[in-house]
Amino acid sequence: MGTALEWYDFAAYGFLAPIIGKVFFPADDPVASLLAAFGALAVGYAARPIGSIVFGHLGDRMGRKPALMLSVAMMGCATLGVAVLPGYAELGVTAAALLILLRAIQGISVAGEYSCSSVLLVEKAPPGRRGIIGGWLVSGCNLGFLLGAAVGAGVSNLLGEAQLAAWGWRVPFFLGAAVAIYALFLRRGLEESPVMVSIEDVSRIPALEAIRTSWRSMIRIVCLVLPTGVMYFVVFVYGASYLTEEMHYSTAEALDISTLALVFLVVIPPVAGLVSDRVGRRPVILTFAIASILLTWPLWWALHQHSLAWILFAQLAFALINGIGWGMTVPVMVELLPPRVRCSGAGISYNLCLGIFGGITPWVATYLVSRTSDDFAPAYYVILAAIIALIAALRMPELARRPLAR
Repeated sequence: MGTALEWYDFAAYGFLAPIIGKVFFPADDPVASLLAAFGALAVGYAARPIGSIVFGHLGDRMGRKPALMLSVAMMGCATLGVAVLPGYAELGVTAAALLILLRAIQGISVAGEYSCSSVLLVEKAPPGRRGIIGGWLVSGCNLGFLLGAAVGAGVSNLLGEAQLAAWGWRVPFFLGAAVAIYALFLRRGLEESPVMVSIEDVSRIPALEAIRTSWRSMIRIVCLVLPTGVMYFVVFVYGASYLTEEMHYSTAEALDISTLALVFLVVIPPVAGLVSDRVGRRPVILTFAIASILLTWPLWWALHQHSLAWILFAQLAFALINGIGWGMTVPVMVELLPPRVRCSGAGISYNLCLGIFGGITPWVATYLVSRTSDDFAPAYYVILAAIIALIAALRMPELARRPLAR
């Protein structure tokens, strides 16, 4: 639940990027304004490798719980800062600079959140249940995204475009700061991982040890996470903005569609995790990769039809495929790494992947379409990422039935 509350804060920006771009990065060219807004989104993801090192060090040396307490406190402060920050009209370029700084703090916070939560949950899971329990963490993240989309859609429907642009976009961030306080309260009673308690000799510099001893596993994690992040940000972040800026649907309509699709992303990961507990991780990952390669182009075509029914169908289908991929990320990350460096190894590889590829995906998609005049360029980007994951999965050992190293 704490993860859901924290990811709500981080997601709110992505769903409101077109409006925030006009508030903090005004420009005569709407494409330039949107690129600037997505650039600030990318900064949050680019900062994640830094957060993975900081929180990985804390989680591997001092414990998973202290890292999770600090991450949610940082997120709450940064989100409140976004809520009260004056726009370009009041502060000029300073407003944009401060927004980018707050996005970086959010990125550092989320970096520690996801990896340390993953490690804690999977380490405490009983044998044969690591997949489904890890999948619940992904559901928590997507529940946060769902809440971010739902609040954005609700505010859009209640206020309309003019009031939303004037002040309504701040409401989700005020709410996010409030729920971050509640998440901090929830975690006061969190129990430390039994694996962490049993480690007698903790690593002095976990990040360096992880890179030195587990670099092959970390590269494999990057390859497996890559298409899930790219697909998510192409479809549910860039796609939402594309609907409003290019296909002229209202912000409320775009957010309504994203909200319905995100319901799938809450439900599917635990189901995928349960299946992988029974049939193995590799078959499920291969299913995800092959489906991504074969179905991305036709589903992207459906997203470009001027019919809400076609667009909703495509988003739900993408959510089903993406949910299967996300359901595998948590158990595989933890199972591939030794206990002394799990937080650092999982955090660096996962956040390096999303920081380099995931966070810049909306920017890359916008740029590619603008430069090539090919609306299908983002789909080719997703397919390429899925091919890389397919190769990695074919070379990956089966992990589901192995005992977790302690």
